[in-house]
Amino acid sequence: MAAEAKPAAASGVAGEMEVEAYRRLFPVAFLERHLGESVRIDARRLREARPTTVALGAVSSAHGSALVRLGDTAMLASVKLEVMSPPAEHPDEGSVAVEFHMPPICSPLVRPGRSAEVAPVISKALEDVLMSSGMLNLKDLCLITGKASWLAYLDIYCLNADGSLFDAALISAVAAFTHLEIPLVSVGDDGRLFTVGGNDGKNKFELVNREKRKLTLGDIPLSLTCALHKDSILADPTSEEESIIETYVTVVVDSSDRLVSLQKVGGAVTSMATIKECISLAKERRQSLREILIDSVKAMEVDQTG
Repeated sequence: MAAEAKPAAASGVAGEMEVEAYRRLFPVAFLERHLGESVRIDARRLREARPTTVALGAVSSAHGSALVRLGDTAMLASVKLEVMSPPAEHPDEGSVAVEFHMPPICSPLVRPGRSAEVAPVISKALEDVLMSSGMLNLKDLCLITGKASWLAYLDIYCLNADGSLFDAALISAVAAFTHLEIPLVSVGDDGRLFTVGGNDGKNKFELVNREKRKLTLGDIPLSLTCALHKDSILADPTSEEESIIETYVTVVVDSSDRLVSLQKVGGAVTSMATIKECISLAKERRQSLREILIDSVKAMEVDQTG
């Protein structure tokens, strides 16, 4: 019996090797074979997003931070606040600087010593969405009109790149600003402002802002990227799917389901019916992400009171 089991086991290993070889040599055919059965390579349904988790307060040295996992894609976002002189044209507003980082550890495609080409593109897209959506009211970052305001540095680090990078980065940015707590500030003898920590500081210094507070967020933007292959729409593509499929549509909607932005990359002209379907999927995804964000806030509150 044992002798008969060995060939079967060997055959199983050989079969797995043949499947993996076919997957690497004929990636399009391998994908289409799965799509023909309405299933993805990773066993998901075509329009199913990957499991998503959000952990707030991942960086203790930041004023706001979050660790987000979207399948195997992982993002770490942090917000650091710095006092600055407000711009002359907007004396009662603060500023936000967005930077998206892709270190070599995140993907074998990122070479040491070279910045990933997609990183500045994602940085700009994130900044555009955060500003145009109305989520951030820059007046909330003002300390003293015409004299001092906050500059919020948002840094997002891609820890592992397995597709849908913009979607994961946007979730992490929203989560980090949700977690953000604006510190207390006082004026020194030299006229400079400095942050004050702890209850002792509240008693020692004359404060500009009396209490630590959360940033008031407006309509929150969230996104969904869809890969389009022939008649199939694949929500939240992995890096493997992105390497095979040429056409993508990224839809950003806000908390009122208003369309914030829509971007199509590659491929031929896409029908309006397909675009509408992608928007509909993005709205469904926004609702599920909203629940995940709410749960992450509740989990943080439990940790703080526990």
